[in-house]
Amino acid sequence: MIRAATPDDAGWIADIWNDVILHTQITFTTTPKRRSDVEDLIDTRAVLVLPDQGGFATYGPFRGGPGYAATVEHTILLAPRAHRRGQGRALLSALEDRADAEGHHVMVAGISGTNAAAIAFHTAVGFRKVAHMPEVGRKDGMWLDLILMQKKLGFAASADAAPQDRI
Repeated sequence: MIRAATPDDAGWIADIWNDVILHTQITFTTTPKRRSDVEDLIDTRAVLVLPDQGGFATYGPFRGGPGYAATVEHTILLAPRAHRRGQGRALLSALEDRADAEGHHVMVAGISGTNAAAIAFHTAVGFRKVAHMPEVGRKDGMWLDLILMQKKLGFAASADAAPQDRI
């Protein structure tokens, strides 16, 4: 089942992340992650993992400053063998539950405009597109669009809904 990451997971998490960094445009990051980078992440953030090294998810601050403290941005990456099997949905659901339990109000997804699958996935799990920022990233000699999607979490989401939405 989904569990919290430990430092022993850092190597395979870095492997999944680095494959995405080095071979795709779904992240604007160009510098590979070292095992120690992932160990630091595990020490400072919520990181959840799938069994059998199938993937991971984490979240951190959306922006600096106390006014944004209740908003987080997440990363979710799966090993190729875990795609289209419901594991990403389960992992993100567990991550949302944890963020909600910690008092966060909104989760943001920053998605490369080249990643149609991630846009479709986030739409299917209740995120809505709130911004399309053309050509704000650059990787592999190409300008890349950034799509921002967001979702209100748990109790806060239902408490903010109009009365007719809660029926």
